[in-house]
Amino acid sequence: MPLSAPHKLSEPSPAASRAAGPSSLVRRLTLLNLLVLSLTMLLTFAFIAEAFWLAARERQQRAAELSAMLLANNLAPMMAFEDGAAGQAELQAFARRGDLRLVQVLRTDGSPFASWAPGPAPAAAPGALGDAELEVWAAVQLKGENIGSIRLRESLQQLRQFAWQMSLMGLVLILLAILVAAWVLGRVQRRALAPIVELSQLADRVARQRDYGLRAAVRRRDEVGRLAERFNAMLKRIEVWQGELNEQLHQEQVAGQQLQQLAHRDALTQLPNRLFFQSELQRQVGHAVQAGELMALMFIDLDNFKTVNDSHGHEAGDAVLREMAHRMASVLRSTDLLCRLGGDEFALLLPGLADTAAAEHLAERLIAAVRAPLHVQQQLMPVGATVGLAFCPQDSSDPAELLKLADQAMYEAKRAGKNTYRRAGHVDE
Repeated sequence: MPLSAPHKLSEPSPAASRAAGPSSLVRRLTLLNLLVLSLTMLLTFAFIAEAFWLAARERQQRAAELSAMLLANNLAPMMAFEDGAAGQAELQAFARRGDLRLVQVLRTDGSPFASWAPGPAPAAAPGALGDAELEVWAAVQLKGENIGSIRLRESLQQLRQFAWQMSLMGLVLILLAILVAAWVLGRVQRRALAPIVELSQLADRVARQRDYGLRAAVRRRDEVGRLAERFNAMLKRIEVWQGELNEQLHQEQVAGQQLQQLAHRDALTQLPNRLFFQSELQRQVGHAVQAGELMALMFIDLDNFKTVNDSHGHEAGDAVLREMAHRMASVLRSTDLLCRLGGDEFALLLPGLADTAAAEHLAERLIAAVRAPLHVQQQLMPVGATVGLAFCPQDSSDPAELLKLADQAMYEAKRAGKNTYRRAGHVDE
């Protein structure tokens, strides 16, 4: 069967979509890609947020240093003339900035010249630097001479609040982007992996139905397409192998049946042979005993058959055997079983009898059929039949014993003059 031609990639079938369950390759790859994408975006966001915070803090520190330098230039003349009131007024004006926490102007000997701090805390005893604060120092110089210094401390609370707001906004945008990416990835993965999903479904169908005539569609000449081609080639080889195997099994079955027929059928008369008779005798005796039915075994010996062989040859003897088998079979019921035991000996199984008289009447008809005139090679064949009868379970329920009784009854019939029958246990008839 040729491989299917590649065709345009289309939306996966509903069956393929249903196959993309919690344990499917499509779902696992989508979740894995989404996890990698999410981790990458979150890690990138963390780096950007940290870089933004450091840059904003550095910028605010530089602005504080610049403000401290400007304040130092303004305070230099006031410190030179020890005008503390003017210096304090300058600090009050400078303190209008909302993020300012402390301003200290110190002389060269470390004594305070002026200070400002919000609240009632004294400017001379400021607290330690907190995590949300930054501190800068600037020298107060006049004509190149250092006359003091300025200590300026600012709060980073507003900057931190702004950074948190921006981070939260960025995180919301990233989550929205992840949701969009999840939807897009799901559709892309289903489209991209549709050939693999269909190949998996085909393998399931082949395994369940054992139909190796199925073939996978080759969508593209990529790795998956080559896999589909190899899968189709494998299915084709299996299909051919299965056909050869079925043919071989059929031939072996026919040969087995022929061997069985040869093993259980007489080649000359085409009747069941002694081997088949022995197994069937055991089976029918067991059935008769179990079902409480009456069955009979008839042992048949052809009279004067040796004379036919000696006088007219084996070909005439074979023709007589074939004709006798045909005549005896013609008077039997469909349920009766006639077997050739060998030579001129036959056995007849009569299951499901109403009474013993039915078997006796059949014996009379069988003897009459055999005694009818028979001409072979334009010669009259003086052939007759002598019959011995034994009944199960009346005479015996043992197959070997039943056969022995029928054989003895047949010899009693021989002694009575041939061409007649005798029943086991009724030798005086």
